[in-house]
Amino acid sequence: MDIQIGRGKAARRAYGIDEIALVPGQQTIDPALAETRWSIGNIERDIPIIASAMDGVVDVDVAVKLSQLGALGVLNLEGIQTRYEDPKPILEKIAAVDKHEFVPLMQHLYAEPVKPELVKQRIQEIKQAGGIAAVSSTPAGASRFGAIAAEAGVDLFFVQATVVSTSHLSPDSIQPLNLAEFCQSMPVPVILGNCVTYEVALQLMKAGTAAVLVGIGPGAACTSRGVLGVGVPQATAVADCAAARADYFNETGRYIPVIADGGLVTGGDICKCIACGADAVMIGSPFARAAEAPGSGYHWGMATPSPVLPRGTRIRVGTTGTLEEILLGPARLDDGTHNFVGALKSSMGTLGAKTIRDMQQVEVVIAPALLTEGKVYQKAQQLGMGK
Repeated sequence: MDIQIGRGKAARRAYGIDEIALVPGQQTIDPALAETRWSIGNIERDIPIIASAMDGVVDVDVAVKLSQLGALGVLNLEGIQTRYEDPKPILEKIAAVDKHEFVPLMQHLYAEPVKPELVKQRIQEIKQAGGIAAVSSTPAGASRFGAIAAEAGVDLFFVQATVVSTSHLSPDSIQPLNLAEFCQSMPVPVILGNCVTYEVALQLMKAGTAAVLVGIGPGAACTSRGVLGVGVPQATAVADCAAARADYFNETGRYIPVIADGGLVTGGDICKCIACGADAVMIGSPFARAAEAPGSGYHWGMATPSPVLPRGTRIRVGTTGTLEEILLGPARLDDGTHNFVGALKSSMGTLGAKTIRDMQQVEVVIAPALLTEGKVYQKAQQLGMGK
């Protein structure tokens, strides 16, 4: 039901992850029986958690390690890894710079062009080490690097922007990427995002996406909501896009996974997102805290280097454990940021959900929120992730 903001404007109430809670069912199961496996395209994974394509989170080594652990890491094809032959000194500069000099430095470093040979090299390095090569680019980058990535043997190709839709108006001199044609032309599954509404999610599914990324600006290192004022609280966004998935499946028999992307810090956040309808989640800042993360304890947004309108910040997240401890434990912290799989299976056991599909059907209630989703950064500070 719409709420009147004023005489000339009505709005729908939407909910963030911190505003909901999960209700235990009539039965429980042993967490050991909980099955967290899911599929994306033709690839099956044991863990429904993806590391974001952010330069402080995923490099070749992290992508390989996450593959070995049963999860997935996505490499940014337009980031430091494909602009510089040796990314290490560049990442050290980003970690060392003063906060007042951060944005100018980022704009300078990311002005270095992406090198097609490095796009090919990074994908091959992941593949040669036995990892799943999942990469991400903007729509413009997809036009430039899609064929190169396919030739290099990429397994999954993510096309990501702050907002992606199949209907885009632009000056006559600019030809936008045709998402349907790109999905059809690529020999591997293409994942499209980001979106937050039923209508756009359905459009992306009809365009041929293998999965839909849901979330605009909720992440700790993203300031799109503050800069642009655009976004929908994540619980509502996921539920709306999951409804599009259900309708598309009923119409076509094709199941398109929904991936909640951004604003998720703890195991409880992940559990609640799946309960709202997500098949998997994409997270950045929790993995930026890993000892193996390339950011050396720092985390920054993908849109931070924009030469025109930077939308991202650098946060000091520190280092709290290894990738394995963060994903599988044993947990060395009691704040929900270690052993995500253990938390998910324990929650599924308490709720009586044996599979991810069962978890999507559990009862959700509106709970008084101590924190709203618009205060993710403050939440990160509370967890010792910000400074």
